[in-house]
Amino acid sequence: MRRVLAALGLVFLLLVVSGLGISFVALRHYDAPGPLTDQRTVVIPHGGTLQVLATLQQAGVLDDGSLTRRVFTGATALTRVDGAFHAAELVFPAHASIRQVLLVLRHGKPVVHRLTIPEGLSAIQVATLLERAPYMEGSFPFPAEGSVMPLTYDYEWGMPRAQMLARMQHEMDHALDQAWEGREVDPAIVDRHALLILASMIERETAVADERPVIARVFLNRLHDGMRLQSDPTVVYGLNQGAGPLGHALSHADLLQPSAYNTYVITGLPPGPICSPGMASLYAAAHPAQGDQLYFVANGHGGHDFASTLSDHNRHVSVFRATKHAQQAVQPKK
Repeated sequence: MRRVLAALGLVFLLLVVSGLGISFVALRHYDAPGPLTDQRTVVIPHGGTLQVLATLQQAGVLDDGSLTRRVFTGATALTRVDGAFHAAELVFPAHASIRQVLLVLRHGKPVVHRLTIPEGLSAIQVATLLERAPYMEGSFPFPAEGSVMPLTYDYEWGMPRAQMLARMQHEMDHALDQAWEGREVDPAIVDRHALLILASMIERETAVADERPVIARVFLNRLHDGMRLQSDPTVVYGLNQGAGPLGHALSHADLLQPSAYNTYVITGLPPGPICSPGMASLYAAAHPAQGDQLYFVANGHGGHDFASTLSDHNRHVSVFRATKHAQQAVQPKK
């Protein structure tokens, strides 16, 4: 009997020693530096522990050994109370240990991407940017012209494009509400839609901040006097629906082309916006400058000259043509 008890004691001791040895090896491997030589971004998919492990091994974050598999799955189970893994695009540091990898999987901040919508883009151009935005998913309805607010938007991997579009349109609705509620009332601007149209024309006419309220005043004065707005950007939009530059200067024939957006032909505002205006143009449409200006023309230096009489306007046109001719004369010949 004593021999049996001794044998059992020896077996128990060997199991304890063996278990301690295995635990020591596992613990060392748990904290050992991983194979990554440089920081790496990895998209962690939805799935179980083994699927996440396979993704990390394929990305080179963890090695392919069986010990790594056992330690990773065991440690995941033992530390489950720390939280679930996040399906996201995560950054893993160089030489991340299994301990560090688990920390990133549970508490790491997802990579943030940015989509910038510049002021003055048409719906076609906005849709192109949204379609080409990396790390987004899915299709989206074609946006209404002028419905997207020009801003820089943050997003994470896997965001639906339709959700991003809805967010951008919500921002425009909010901005337009603000501009409308704080506006200086003008009988020519009967509703929010008219304000958006005017702002879109201002946006396409100038990039000079100080000029926007003055251009708003020119258009409003012309509307009050029953004059045609004669805005070149509306003509371009009528010709190509906002697909981009025409590739040539507007011709006399272009200005006579019948179109609902040709403000050389129609009276009043066009039926819809011609681009997505930014907040500055919305504000200018809602708060135009004071004055009796009726005309403006490019001055050849990035801005415009404004006039209240046709004679002054014609003089500005002559100066612009002379400036343009002089600039062309000094350009090197190809």
